[in-house]
Amino acid sequence: MSIEKIVSEAIGYGITQLVLTDINNSTGVMEFFRECSAKNIKPIAGIEFRRNKQLLFIGIARNKEGMKELNDFLTYHNLEQVDLPDVAPAFLSANVIYPFGYGGKLRINEYLGIHFSQLHELFNIDISLIRAKLVALQPVFVADKIEYRLHEYLRGVDLNTLLTMVDPIDKCRSTDMFLKAGDMEAKFSKYSFILDNTRSMMNDCVMDYPLGRINLNRKTFTGSKKDDKALLEKLALKGTIYRYGSKNAEALKKVKIELKVIVDLDFCAYFLITWDIIRYAKDQGYYHVGRGSGANSTVAYCLGITDVDPIELDLYFERFLNAERTSPPDFDLDFSWDEREDVQDYIFKRYGREHTALLGTMSTFKDRSVIREISKVMGLPKSEIDGFTDLSRASINRDNATFKKITAIYNLMQNMPNQRSIHAGGVLISEEPITYYTALDLPPKGMPTVQWDMYEAEKIGFDKYDILSQRGIGHIKEAVRLIEINQQRKVDVHKVKDLIRDNNLNDRLKTGNTIGCFYIESPAMRQLLTKLTCDNYLTLVAASSIIRPGVASSGMMKTYIQNAHNPSGVNYLHPIMEEKLSETYGVMVYQEDVIKICIHYAGMDGTDADILRRGMSGKYRSSAEFDRLVIKFHEGAALLGRPEETTKEVWRQVSSFAGYSFSKAHSASFAVESYQSLFLKTYYPKEFMVAVLNNYGGFYSRSLYVHELQKAGANVYLPCVNNSFSVVAIYGDDCYLGFIGIQGFEGKYIEIIVEERKLNGVFLSLEDFVKRSEISLEQCIILIRVGALRFTKQSKKEMLWEIHLLFGSKVRPNKHAELFAIEHKDYSMPELVNTNLENAYHELELLGFPLSLSMFDLLKTDYRGDFTASQLMSLVGNTIRMVGLYVTEKTVITKNKKKMWFGTFLDPQGNFFDTTHFPNSTPTYPFRGAGCYLIEGKVVLDFDYPSIEIIRFAKLPIKQNPILD
Repeated sequence: MSIEKIVSEAIGYGITQLVLTDINNSTGVMEFFRECSAKNIKPIAGIEFRRNKQLLFIGIARNKEGMKELNDFLTYHNLEQVDLPDVAPAFLSANVIYPFGYGGKLRINEYLGIHFSQLHELFNIDISLIRAKLVALQPVFVADKIEYRLHEYLRGVDLNTLLTMVDPIDKCRSTDMFLKAGDMEAKFSKYSFILDNTRSMMNDCVMDYPLGRINLNRKTFTGSKKDDKALLEKLALKGTIYRYGSKNAEALKKVKIELKVIVDLDFCAYFLITWDIIRYAKDQGYYHVGRGSGANSTVAYCLGITDVDPIELDLYFERFLNAERTSPPDFDLDFSWDEREDVQDYIFKRYGREHTALLGTMSTFKDRSVIREISKVMGLPKSEIDGFTDLSRASINRDNATFKKITAIYNLMQNMPNQRSIHAGGVLISEEPITYYTALDLPPKGMPTVQWDMYEAEKIGFDKYDILSQRGIGHIKEAVRLIEINQQRKVDVHKVKDLIRDNNLNDRLKTGNTIGCFYIESPAMRQLLTKLTCDNYLTLVAASSIIRPGVASSGMMKTYIQNAHNPSGVNYLHPIMEEKLSETYGVMVYQEDVIKICIHYAGMDGTDADILRRGMSGKYRSSAEFDRLVIKFHEGAALLGRPEETTKEVWRQVSSFAGYSFSKAHSASFAVESYQSLFLKTYYPKEFMVAVLNNYGGFYSRSLYVHELQKAGANVYLPCVNNSFSVVAIYGDDCYLGFIGIQGFEGKYIEIIVEERKLNGVFLSLEDFVKRSEISLEQCIILIRVGALRFTKQSKKEMLWEIHLLFGSKVRPNKHAELFAIEHKDYSMPELVNTNLENAYHELELLGFPLSLSMFDLLKTDYRGDFTASQLMSLVGNTIRMVGLYVTEKTVITKNKKKMWFGTFLDPQGNFFDTTHFPNSTPTYPFRGAGCYLIEGKVVLDFDYPSIEIIRFAKLPIKQNPILD
């Protein structure tokens, strides 16, 4: 049952006190307090402690301190990964209830819980010694028989077993539900004192937590609010001079206005803690990107938290922080994926482990893959399960009785909690110890994590710090490092204002030549950049917003592109719309646009405008307040003399757009990072592409990034034991693939090979390599087959003979230098030659892509199509045939609930082209994975961007692996 249902059910049964004791967690306690308080039921909290499904004891808090004791106890065992004990510790402010039958000595605050089904065990025995210790134990897990059956299915899913194999110990009793009024009294009528004991114990419990949302965040940074205010003002004013110079009156005025709001709303500590995190990162040489709604703040810009200038971009501080905003401000701090953990570790050490924790998250049963889990619990065969999960069989399945039953169970499970996990980057820093409000877990991340999610944290009163990681920053950081090593040049990517004015970058941007660049490398984004002829920062900021699914699917993206190509033809609803939206050609692209129109068209203030925006996006829960502001919008427009019909249309556009809008500050932050990537790709393409490969991630497969590295002028070589490292190595124009990408090659040998080479020089022969590397026969064979031992000048087949002879003659690895080198007798062997085709198959198996040959060279046919990508613009309207190497695909569900696809391919010259696959002309699933395809279709043009509408489409066969012949 949900907590809301538990409380409403309790009211129906006339219950006045409830104890919530979740098993080995306290996830729902604070929500339980709120729900009970709102419904006039007394809430009591605790935890049910179990080990290996066995109930050990139940802890029930008598007050707030008692709840902390229970949370601390569970937290210790979670964090230290120690099993729970048989006996509870001596809690000072919490009661303990052992299951009936416990034979240990009971402390003053410890009891025995007895279920009504166990009362017969009291018959004819002397209970005088335990009389005062007996309390009624009536667990409530489910509401009725239907929920009990659902509970059994859930346990089957959790245990990955059949429904019939769920043992009694694995589930609750069928009677574990609320009893009707008077039933408890009737069942305990012969032992009414047990109910008296129970009431007495519960009456002593008072959950003395503050009601409503309270500010639980770190109250100060310096230890004094007065000193916090002084320090924040000092840093902000110093930063204003750094960012804007000493004579910029507009900037100074805006900073002072923001500072007043920050101080009045008691967010000085929040800003200073964020500044402190950034300061630490900079001291370590870490690069960061500050984004989120916080980039609307000029103070944040002056503190160095963000690099987006709110004045230059006309950003609204009210979008970030205002007097009426109930949710906390939001800074998203991105670090490189390999530096974030150190930043998090600093936060834990700086602000104390009692007061710091990672934020949890809660996954629910939403995905239809749950149907597969239910089917497995029912014991259905795989073929039948596959049929039930196949969307193309939906009409057939609809009338199937078994499927109807599965669907009924699925509908009951929908939106139920499934698993706890870790939030993408949220960190909480609390004034009070966090265990007053939750126990902590230790997930694989290795840092204490609260047991509820961001929504619960906000309701309780915590503000989160988002410490995120992304590969894009890793690309930039690694590229800068490689440039310094490979070219002996230091590169500064932080001169953003110079970057956005660089014609070379803008020329590259408008052609969509952006593979590897943060946020602008996907096929959809590259198409958009080309269609917009995007050649400046502001257009890129807009593109970063309109590419989002909501804007694109609403048709606003197409309108924006049309208007961008014909700005003089834009029909503005009102002069105010032209004045405020001319930058985006009359289209509301950002959340800030909604605020602008509310302020300047309807005369609203910034605070009301942001509340209205949040209400339209579903983030403001007071419908009465929202309705008041809607009226205020229309009344304000009328007072300013706006025509009524125009106001209706303006409101229609505002209300339809606000739900899927994107913060301009967010887009601007993305665009800055995109420019930094673009700068590196333009001027240092080889180092940049090596950095992309070495940081993994990215939109495309590894083979495409290798292709881009080759296009950049690099000579790309297979892994080599004398030149390679774990990741790709670059020496001038020569690049050696790393060992990490070799399938089946063990990490320990990577370290050994690199270290041995560093200590004692390059390997001289196959035998020398075997002796010094301590490698096994199987691992050495992998290196031979991938070509990593080609320095020997022997063919792979010769080396495979020799390696078996070496291991067969008991030549064992020896990492110590030999005093005397003993020559082994050479044997003459027949000529053993490897072909490029054999090598390509080895590489396909071990690297995932061939380097000795291209995929086009592997085709059985010599046909390469009639045309290439560079010719498409001259072929618009024609039906053509091409051969393309698969890069990626995107599946889209149409308004008619049918599938269509968009494909991206490389032609034999290595240039991109795109395809569109409509449902009526395409098989159920046209793509068959990686490889080359024969493509026939009509060339169409969309805003000067050509693509092929597919008529016929088939994957081409490749040559047989000669090893199998």
